[in-house]
Amino acid sequence: MVKSMGASLYVPANHKYLMDVANGERMGHVRSLIFCTEDAVADADLSWALFNLSVVLANMRSEGTAERFVRVRNPEVMARVLAMPGADKLAGFVIPKATRTNFDAYFKQIRHTDHMLMPTLETAEVFNDWEMRQFRKMLEAPGVRHRILALRIGGNDLLALLGLRRPRSMTLYRTPLGPVIARLVTIFRPYGFVLTAPVFEHLDLPELLDQEVAEDLAHGMVGKTAIHPSQIAPIEQHYRVKPNDLAAARAILDVDAPAVFKMHNSMCEVATHRAWAERTIEQSKVFGAHHDHPPMSPAIPREH
Repeated sequence: MVKSMGASLYVPANHKYLMDVANGERMGHVRSLIFCTEDAVADADLSWALFNLSVVLANMRSEGTAERFVRVRNPEVMARVLAMPGADKLAGFVIPKATRTNFDAYFKQIRHTDHMLMPTLETAEVFNDWEMRQFRKMLEAPGVRHRILALRIGGNDLLALLGLRRPRSMTLYRTPLGPVIARLVTIFRPYGFVLTAPVFEHLDLPELLDQEVAEDLAHGMVGKTAIHPSQIAPIEQHYRVKPNDLAAARAILDVDAPAVFKMHNSMCEVATHRAWAERTIEQSKVFGAHHDHPPMSPAIPREH
């Protein structure tokens, strides 16, 4: 069963409140945390970030309010993190700039652990469909497939390869990345791999964020990276199931449902809509329905 992840919040590994965040004492409403040692940490700050992370891993609670991951900088940093006491408390790792060339350098390190992986698609290979299909075949290998939680799409890195930056007037899907994301969906989703959507880097355009998350969901994205706590509630409100969708899903899964029937002026076909209905029911259990009250999003100081 494909599960929605909602908003995953990136937190720099050198953040002074990292321990509080890891233990859920700050931002206890976040479902997924990614402690970043890559782009969010300057080269000069890496040593301090890894020391800070080591202290946090050793002392954070084993069971947190959120799933906790580390976005490693490279295979060497992954080795250092895995050697830290408390690394077993992590749900897994985010692999930056993942390709079929470098994947094994990461995977072999977690082969005998319980950690999950989220490779990030953000290199020039992403624009080559053949490369993506070959990478998919690598990820389908026995012993590997069940360790891949999701594939993350690195929108800013992909735009940088094109010499572009996300505009403030349109969603990512109206840029050259729109067709790229659509192709990634068709290359990976039919084979059971799910994808998460790129960050929305503007904090003062809530209406555009709403529009983009709606388009994320239309493309089958199961989550979106948040760069600030203020984005979590606006993102996750879109994952709350509409009452009509919930009612239709239940009707489709009813053992007495006819093969085809009309509901809310739409055709429901049990054979083709069953997978959607099952995902919708599961999503409602995690995020609720729109007639519920959305959770408030508490603030966190933005200092790193």
